[in-house]
Amino acid sequence: MGCALSTDATVMMIQAFVSSWLDYCDSVLNGITENIFQQLQSVQNTTARLITQTGWREHITPVLRRLHWHVQRRADFLLAFLTYKALHGLALPYISNDCL
Repeated sequence: MGCALSTDATVMMIQAFVSSWLDYCDSVLNGITENIFQQLQSVQNTTARLITQTGWREHITPVLRRLHWHVQRRADFLLAFLTYKALHGLALPYISNDCL
């Protein structure tokens, strides 16, 4: 008998392995080349299709919107959030000191 993951379990695995990696590297992603961005977007598109069982011929943009997955927007938001925290003394001292 085969074993299949539920949609919730699949989403949790994707979040654990893909989204957390993108979040971890958010400051490095700022200012990346278009080629690297497209590669990362392709990974995210594939995982979104896996989660939602969207076909390869269907547009992925509505799926990404529904999941709230936007690589560039997410990287920009997380960098802005880290900067805010650093400027207001809410980040680790070594980060805050670099913003002064």
